[in-house]
Amino acid sequence: QVQMVESGGGVVQAGGSLRLSCTVSGLNFDDYAVAWFRQAPGKARDGSACINWSGKRTYYANSVKGRFTISRDNAKNMVYLQMNNLKPEDTAMYYCAALGDPGVLGEPRVLEHFLRLGAAQPDSWHYWGQGTQVTVSS
Repeated sequence: QVQMVESGGGVVQAGGSLRLSCTVSGLNFDDYAVAWFRQAPGKARDGSACINWSGKRTYYANSVKGRFTISRDNAKNMVYLQMNNLKPEDTAMYYCAALGDPGVLGEPRVLEHFLRLGAAQPDSWHYWGQGTQVTVSS
């Protein structure tokens, strides 16, 4: 059984930092790209960042570029999202998700495509976690 469990959310003041973690089990982790998505109340889900199977290729949405960093440790089956200079508009439930990566998810524009696809059609990604809440106060 595949499990993806997010942790690290919480309440932080604007300008602060949080580090989200996603623990993955039940699959061959380095066969999958992983992304962080978020959804605020009353708003559509959007993709924040994506990383390919090797960790050598990443893509960031414009809204988080320069502030968030996605990384992974394939030895530990973990994915991280370091979030700096948080803003109130970053308040949302954050989800990690996995997509089978046969080695083609390398170019940023390809990662972008699948990140946008996952936001619009969540079923296009193979596995999802239950989410962790991030609240940024002004």
